[in-house]
Amino acid sequence: MPLILEVCVDSIESALAWLLLVSFRAVEAGVDRLELCSNLGLGGGTTPSLGLLKAIRKVAPTIPIMVMIRPRTGDFVYTEAEFDVIVEDIRCFRENGVQGVVFGVLNPEGDVDVARTQRLVLEALPLQVCFHRAFDMTPWHQLSKIDGLTRILTSGQGTAATSPSSLDVLKDLLDLAKYRDPRIEILPGSGINSYTVGALCQALLSHGLREVHMSGGCWIDGASIWRRDGMGMGIGGANEWGIWRTSASAIRAVKDVIDSFKEA
Repeated sequence: MPLILEVCVDSIESALAWLLLVSFRAVEAGVDRLELCSNLGLGGGTTPSLGLLKAIRKVAPTIPIMVMIRPRTGDFVYTEAEFDVIVEDIRCFRENGVQGVVFGVLNPEGDVDVARTQRLVLEALPLQVCFHRAFDMTPWHQLSKIDGLTRILTSGQGTAATSPSSLDVLKDLLDLAKYRDPRIEILPGSGINSYTVGALCQALLSHGLREVHMSGGCWIDGASIWRRDGMGMGIGGANEWGIWRTSASAIRAVKDVIDSFKEA
């Protein structure tokens, strides 16, 4: 199977930067995939707007899209009202033809909220379901109790919180997934770039690696010339008026490395 590159984006401009690198043949074959979010630069991503999904669909109607379902930044312990929002968002995106949804729900002690997670999986079916990096706070066996998961996004649960620094753990997770439930893909993410992805692929391909995840994002300066002194929107620092944007060159560089393994 070819290696899949999943790129998380939070704007139409970032999506277009990625799509320019993908041939129509590759898109039709499902070789690459988007994870659609909002607020990637602030807190790791939240639920995107339906308008953003529809705008991307206009320019790339067949591209596989996973949608982040996260009603706010912060932890993954949700009130009943927040959980209701999650359920409604899953229904909304399911009805609008996405490939799948991405979420993670924990309890206050840091364990997977098994009952709530199973309910969300059932709500999402027949879509694909990815449990995101909230997994890195939990033991594997807690997710093994849940039927219907498609993949797990993880940095390898390493103390450095990046996939390239957690290769041994990722090897174990890939081997464990094959043993316990080969239907679940382990999707390494965090710290993936052109300098690290080659070693990651080299170390993990023999353990069943089939997908990698990255953002390739950075802050760029906004277009506003007039910026009132002392006025801000709560971000602070140099990025107060900045925009988070996917770098086409960063994605291209990683894709080139991945493609070299496809051809090997």
